[in-house]
Amino acid sequence: MFDRPALVSQARDTIARGSKSFAAASHLFDRVTRERVWLLYAWCRACDDIADAQDMGGELGDQSGAAERLATIRRLTDLALAGQPTGRAEFDAFALVVQECGITGDMADDVIAGFALDAADWTPRSEADLLRYCFHVAGAVGVMMAVVMGVAPDDDDTLDRACDLGLAFQLGNIARDIAEDDRAGRCYLPAEWLAEADIPPGEQFRPIHRPALVAAVARMCRLAEDYERSARVGAARLGFRQRWAVLSAAGIYGAIARRVAAAGPHAWDRRVSTSGKAKLGFVAGALLRAMPGMAPRQAQRPALSRRELHALALADPPRPAAAEIRPGVASPAE
Repeated sequence: MFDRPALVSQARDTIARGSKSFAAASHLFDRVTRERVWLLYAWCRACDDIADAQDMGGELGDQSGAAERLATIRRLTDLALAGQPTGRAEFDAFALVVQECGITGDMADDVIAGFALDAADWTPRSEADLLRYCFHVAGAVGVMMAVVMGVAPDDDDTLDRACDLGLAFQLGNIARDIAEDDRAGRCYLPAEWLAEADIPPGEQFRPIHRPALVAAVARMCRLAEDYERSARVGAARLGFRQRWAVLSAAGIYGAIARRVAAAGPHAWDRRVSTSGKAKLGFVAGALLRAMPGMAPRQAQRPALSRRELHALALADPPRPAAAEIRPGVASPAE
């Protein structure tokens, strides 16, 4: 029913355009795993782009019509889960992964729930809320990726660690993209963190609040490192090539949070990225750490694991009145 070689080719092009970091790491997998990772990534990228009205993760588009875009994601994903053609290569790619790897509807629902939060203009009240959001938009993808790599669906601790890597990546993304999100009227810093820092809602980018914002983002980056450290323990249980790929991705993508933290008040002068030379360095370092006998030291799991986060009830934070939100808040250049 599906033209697998054509879908794999399109998915390879998608990951090359959508994420140079993940594309670089994916080439370390064996051929079958690599292709399945590409196919799954294509679905994730398409869902994200539809939800945010963007192209390949670029600048956020017009956010009106979010409910309709979410309905499109659900409809096409349901068709893919049923093994039916969708008319979209990225969703047909997902149908192949479902057939080949046993990804379930519940796993897909966990990811789509993150897009639903954005469509509802939801914002986190607490750190636990933030982590639950990161679970939906990235940790749940980590679980899918682990299944694609052959982790058993009942290996809860390894799946928890795979989720932890997704959490680490998303926390780094949020830290890097605070300026972009601010321009789109979004803020993923927990309301409780902002209150502790005496930053009024919607004013996190005013120059007067820059020192407090830097401190809050540094806190987020430390949280990302905690989850990355936990994830590296789980990676040690994978096969050699899978372990090498995952550790490479952890280094390449984990560097984002570390560079944001190191840049302090200048973190948003330009978008933080990792150079090609640096990527090669992370791949080489991961090769050494992936060798037999090089398992990382045991790291204590962060307090909230995949299973705790899945059961966590999200708070419904009070939204400030429109008059309290300054349209066109200060840009990073101010």
